[in-house]
Amino acid sequence: MHHVGADLTLIAPGRIEAELLIGEQHKQQRGFVHGGMVATMADLVAGFAAVTLVPDDHGVVTADLRVSYLHPSVGHKLTAIGWVLKAGRRLHFCEAEVWCDGLLVAKASATMAVIEPNS
Repeated sequence: MHHVGADLTLIAPGRIEAELLIGEQHKQQRGFVHGGMVATMADLVAGFAAVTLVPDDHGVVTADLRVSYLHPSVGHKLTAIGWVLKAGRRLHFCEAEVWCDGLLVAKASATMAVIEPNS
């Protein structure tokens, strides 16, 4: 998260928001934010949303991530919002949205696998 320059702006049980000020390093050759960066932001907030609902000695990893790109990301700031739809013992089903300067640019669904200690 810190390597790409993202910061968490809201942390609540089952919900996370993050922001990224767009730099040249985040853009592809046409000046849009690279799709991989958009997917990273969606994965980040979905994963951290899941983490808020597991015990401190547990973790989560992404088991599945599906991203639909709705618009090119052109602007100054990405805002990503992630939430848990259903938390289970082994899997958490999450969704995320990525916004660029107020325009919804991507929608994602993710499955996060819960990692228990010593597994």
